[in-house]
Formats: sequence, C-alpha cells, structure tokens
Amino acid sequence: MTATKPRPDAHTRAQPDAPSDDPRVTLDRDLGVFEPVPPYPPRTEREAEFYTLGDGEMFINMGPQHPSTHGVLRVVLKLDGEKVVDLDPVLGYLHRGVEKLCENADYHQAICYLDPLEYVSSLFCEWPGVMAFEKLMDVQVPRRAEYIRVLSAELNRVASHALFLGWMALDLGGLTPILWSFIERDEIVEMLASLTGQRMLFNYFRIGGVNGDLNHEFMSRLGDWMSHATEQIEAGNALLNENEIFVRRMRGLGTIDSKAALRMVMTGPNLRATGVPFDVRRAHPYSIYPELDFDIPTRSEGDCLARYLLRMDEVKQSLRIIDQCLHQMPDGPVMAKLPRLLRPRPGRAYAGIEGPRGQYAAYVVSDGTDQPFRMRIHDPSFIHLQAVGVMTPGHLIADTMAVMASLDPIMGGVDK
Repeated sequence: MTATKPRPDAHTRAQPDAPSDDPRVTLDRDLGVFEPVPPYPPRTEREAEFYTLGDGEMFINMGPQHPSTHGVLRVVLKLDGEKVVDLDPVLGYLHRGVEKLCENADYHQAICYLDPLEYVSSLFCEWPGVMAFEKLMDVQVPRRAEYIRVLSAELNRVASHALFLGWMALDLGGLTPILWSFIERDEIVEMLASLTGQRMLFNYFRIGGVNGDLNHEFMSRLGDWMSHATEQIEAGNALLNENEIFVRRMRGLGTIDSKAALRMVMTGPNLRATGVPFDVRRAHPYSIYPELDFDIPTRSEGDCLARYLLRMDEVKQSLRIIDQCLHQMPDGPVMAKLPRLLRPRPGRAYAGIEGPRGQYAAYVVSDGTDQPFRMRIHDPSFIHLQAVGVMTPGHLIADTMAVMASLDPIMGGVDK
C-alpha cells in the first residue's frame, strides 16, 4: 500500500506544489499578497504624501469588487480609526480601449462602440459622437429626427435618474427603493426597446438622423406611461424624502461649494447642486432644445441630499420636455440621404451634450479616410471621481459609499 497525502484543511499554508485555485488553501506570500501600497516607489508628490502613514493610521482597500463602487473601481482609504483621512481612487481594471476601437472602425461602425460606456444611458453616449461626425460632414439632420432624438434621450434620462435613486438607497442599506426604481426603469426600457430594438445598448442614433421612425407600439406604451408617470415618480421619491433616517444621514454629507466644484471641473447635477446653473442644453444649445420650454433646477447646499433632490427635480423637467416633443413634433423624414461609405474632409470637430451625469463630449479628427484618425471621449464620471478626495475626508467609512453614490459614477465610461 502507498501512503496518501493528508487532505489540506482550511488552515493549511500554501505549499509550492499546492494548486492556487484550491479554496481550502490559505493564500500565502508565495501565491501573491495584495497590498494597498503600490509595489513601486512614489512617482509624484501626491503619491508620496498619500502612501505615508501617520501615527495610528492604516490603509484599507474598498473594491475593486465592491457593490457601492458601481463598477470595477478600487478606492484606497487612509483611516484614523473609523474616520477617513484621505483616499485614492485606483482606475484601470476595465481597460476597454473604446477610443482606439473607434479609430479602427468606419464612421457607421464606431457608433456601436460608444453604447457600452455609460450603459444605463447609452443614447447619451451615442449622441456626441454622432454630432461630431455630422459636423465633419456638414450633414443637416431632419427636424423630425431631432425631435425623436430629444424625446428618446429624455426618456433615457428619466430611466437613469430612477436607477440613481435606487442605487443610492441600496448603498445606504435600503432595499425597497431599488425595487421601485427598476419597475420605473423597466417600463421605460421596454418602451425604448419597441423603438430601437434593444433594452440597454440601444444603438439608435445614426449619422444624419435615427434608425427608424416612431411606431404604434412605442406610442401606445408612451401614452400609458405618461398617464401615470408623475404619480409613480412622486410615490418613489416619497420613499426617501419622507424617510427621516435617509434625510438626516445625507444632509451635510460630502459637501462641496461652487468654487471648489468649478475648480474640479464638475458638470451636470453635481455642479448644479452647488448653485451653478450650468446646463449644456442652455449654455451651448444643440438640437431643438432652444425651442423647448424647461427650467434648469439648482440647489445651493452642495451636499449628498442636494445632489439627490436635484436629480429628482430634473426628472420633472424631462417630463415637460417629453410632453412638448409629442405636441410639437413635425412630419417628415428621419434620416438624411448619405452614401454608405463616408469620407469626410480632413479636419476636426467637437460636440458636447448634457447627459444624466454631466457634460458628455466627443472630439474627432478626420484625415480624409473612412475611419476617424483620432477620437477622444470626455466622460463626466471620470472627472467627478477626483472630487471624492475633496468631499470624503473627515467622514466615516460608511459615508464613503454615500458620497460616491451621490456622484452617480459609471465605471464603463471611466475606463474607456
């Protein structure tokens, strides 16, 4: 008989011949230990300052597999007890390379690569790219197509803000609001699916218009939804607005003033929550927004509660815009006449729009071929992550999730 090796238990140290994927083996230094401190000397003064511990301080990793980071993000927290002293967002776990993919596709194909960036509001990812392409080619978009773009985009904005409400509550430990939010979101995406053919990555905007006119199923679903949208949204808001625990916890948390917000190049609801009424739809008008009547809501507190309430105010304005689009939309074509192979003249173009998270923009350089020579995408979530280091110090570990959730980041666009 031959002797058999004893079966490793949960306390067995990893041996050189032990399989690294055996869950019963405790990982040892031989298999790799993941420390918050980078394995290289500090490259900047900021790194040297951050990764130097004071008396009683320690590092802790939040993520990259963390539900409150809304994607693959690692945040290194420097703590003094339960209090956050400083933090460092670590990016690069997703590395999609969308900009390079667009540079290796023709102008029609590049649109589909833009959808997965901010996947809960993909129409806004397509829009600046399509607008930049149209500027390069001097394409005039039919007015009906512009109305359809605004109509579908504002529906997408409502769906995005509805999910924001649910995610923010979930990050604070509340389950019911996200169930209500998904009810609202699913109604809208089913409606958009009847128009675009997809529930998430719509790929609906085209150079020169949109991919198909409004149909009966979409209009029927939209009419049913509009009949109860205001009542349903108000009921969802009441879940949190009338919750004393939520309101007290969010008020005064993650405060930033208007000067600091502008210095951090914040845009969108996160900037307007500090009292700055900057909205691309009014500051740099595009599409048919100059013809529509809507307000730019602002808040002055600049805290997590203000950022939440501002997005709920924006939902009401989106409903006003949708109603106007339905009443003012003209008849006509939804696509300009273009050749299949597009070769714009050499040049460059920039286009920016107001997305649910702020200014979303695309910068495109053409060299006269059928592919973009260079394409760069401005994503607001990437910009807003730098503000976390300003808003979080002095708060507790649990408050870090609330501050990040109030910024509504999507990591698909950050690691573009």
